This record gives sequence, C-alpha cells and structure tokens, in this order.
Amino acid sequence: MSANAVFPKILSFEDARQVVEEHALQLPPGRVERLELLEAVGRVLAEPIHADRDFPPFARAARDGYAVRAADLTEVPAQLEVVGEIRAGAFFDIPGGLAPGQAVAIMTGAPAPRGSDAVVMVEYTIARGNRVEVVRSIAPQENIVAQGSEARAGDLLLPPGSRLDEAATAIAAAVGKSRVQVYRKPAVAVMATGDEIVSIESVPGPTQIRNSNSYSLAAQILAAGAQPRCLPVAPDQADRLRELLVAGLESDLLLVAGGVSMGKYDLVERVLAELGAELFFTGSEIQPGRPIVFGRIRDRYFFGLPGNPVSTMVTFELFVRPMLAALSGMKIRKPVFVYARLRAEIKSKTGLKRFLPAILSGAFERAEVELAGWHGSGDIASVARANCYLVIPPDRPHITAGEWVPVLLR
Repeated sequence: MSANAVFPKILSFEDARQVVEEHALQLPPGRVERLELLEAVGRVLAEPIHADRDFPPFARAARDGYAVRAADLTEVPAQLEVVGEIRAGAFFDIPGGLAPGQAVAIMTGAPAPRGSDAVVMVEYTIARGNRVEVVRSIAPQENIVAQGSEARAGDLLLPPGSRLDEAATAIAAAVGKSRVQVYRKPAVAVMATGDEIVSIESVPGPTQIRNSNSYSLAAQILAAGAQPRCLPVAPDQADRLRELLVAGLESDLLLVAGGVSMGKYDLVERVLAELGAELFFTGSEIQPGRPIVFGRIRDRYFFGLPGNPVSTMVTFELFVRPMLAALSGMKIRKPVFVYARLRAEIKSKTGLKRFLPAILSGAFERAEVELAGWHGSGDIASVARANCYLVIPPDRPHITAGEWVPVLLR
C-alpha cells in the first residue's frame, strides 16, 4: 500500500470532495448504445442533438386573439375588418399580406399571417359580425414569437453528457430523434462486510443485524442512473474477503459498506494492502460519515463507506455521486445548497461539518426546516422521515430559530 495509506489522511469535506472530482474527471464514460427514445429516458446522451429546422419554424401566435398591424391601433377603440381565421396547424395566406384596417382571428400556436406584426388578445376585443372592435393599443411583435427566436436550424440544443429528463426528451422528440445514442449504465458493485450481517430473509440472532446497507445503496445507485451488483456479505475471513473484493473490482466502481477503517487489526485494510490499494483519503471532517475512505486498485476506484446506515447514505450522496456522473458520461456538478429558515434552535459540537436528516416544509416561498429527530448514525427511521439534510458549519455551536440555514436536498 502506498505511503498515504500508512498515515491516515483526514480531509475537510470540501477538500475530500475536490479530490473525488479530480479523479472522476479522469474517468472515460462507458460504451455507447442506441435506444428508442422512451427507453433512453434517464440515460446520458452520447451524441449532440441539433435543431433540424428553425424553432419556431414560423412566426407563431403566443395568444388567442387577432393578428393585426400594430399601426392600426395607435388610437383605440378601433374597428377592424376580420378577413379570416387561422387555427393551430392550419395554413392561411392573404395575397399581398394583411392590409391596413384588417385583422385575422388566430389561435395560440398558429402561424401569424403575412403583413401582421402583433396579436391582440381576445380579452381586449369585441366581435361585431365580420368586424372586431379593439379597445387596447399594442406594440409591434407583442404576442408573436418570431421565427427562429428559440433556435436556428443547426443550433446545438443538447450537448453530449446531457441527461434525458423530461425537457431533454421533449427536445429530442421535437427534432425527430426517435432513437438516440446514450452511454451504458455503469455497473457498481456493493459489498457489506462483517460476521454480524445476515441476509434480509434471515431471522437475526441477538448480536446480528440484517443487511440493509446493500439495499439502500442499490436504491441510491438506481436513482443515480447506474446498475447495482450486490455481492454476498463478506465475512471476517481474509480469503473469502479477498475473493469478493476481486469480484467487486470487475465492476466500474466498488462500494464497500463497513469494515474499511484504519484500525490495526482491520481485515479489510490488510486485504486491500495485499491487492495494492492506493488510498487518497481515509476520512473527512463530517458527521455522519467521518471514516469515509476513497482509493484505487489499479484502474478501479472504490469507496469504503461507514457501516452505520445513515452514514452510508450520506456519504454516497456527498462523494459517490460525482464518480457515477463521470462514469455515466455526465458533467460533474458541485453540490448545491438551498436556504430555509430554521424552525427550532440547534446546539451542536464544533469541528465537523454536519449533514443531519431534516424535514423541509412550508408553503410556497416560506420554506422552513427542522431536524428529523435524529438519534445517531444508525437511525434509519430519521432518514425515512427526512426529505433533506440540514447542513451545520463546523464553527457554529448554536443556531437560533429563524436563522437562514443551508440545506442539501435529497
């Protein structure tokens, strides 16, 4: 094992996150496959998507009403002759274009007729047979979306690395991409360790616990757009542990839940050393999750996540996500905190940056946040109640109710 594995390297959250991002940037995305558009939803584009024509392809009415010449409405009320009607999807042409004193009834999304330069909303008109009375003036180009104003033919609409969410899917459909090239999902091996861990089908003994970590990690991996591969629980036996670690390193990324500490008698540490592990950090100044380990064996990266369930989930969100983004072909994004008012005061020890399960509530712009009754890193129920993590800076022993505090959304 390298020298930096002998001497534990405990980094701040920001520095540890930066180390992960720097290594993630070195990872090439996986293979490319071509899928039907709806099969590709949630995947990451491996090709650019360009506009196949102007968007919109014609000057488009943005409101129901009447296409007019704005110059005819400098003085209102004004009477205009209605010379036709245009529905969305219909074609209507006036030889020579719209003449002074004329108007055309038009629906939202329909092409504005030649000669018109504005659409007056129906709310400001009174229909009188084949004439319409307009009671409000209008500016040129008002309620008309100009041809090509959203994109010109050939413009890049989605670069490679874009995740196909609902908006990106709509763009792909709008340009006729019924099939798209996407990166394959990265495979992530998950391994829980310890003789005390039993399968979820088992009835645990007095000193045993069921393997919840593999399932929570698998759920997070799926939500991140990757494919989990859950390995058997690794017992406290060096030979079997080595077999499972080697099997896990065949995946794109390995997550080991529990047992990767720097203790003198730690089996996982010893086996990792035998496999030639290089450790980039062996802890981060956070709670929960301080014992997080990040390293590499040859060309495969691994994380040693703390065994306590809340720590496992928190460290996945903070550190594993950028690696999965890179392996999926996405650009790496910094974690974004939002702010909400604290409902009840918090007293905390200093020295660690805390990410505590919390509940964000309130109506509309009046967001409030409170702790979810957290009782430590093994309290799964608190995370189930929570919808975010309240972030407490390492230098704040006391935060009063009503203060604005940072929140990391789940």
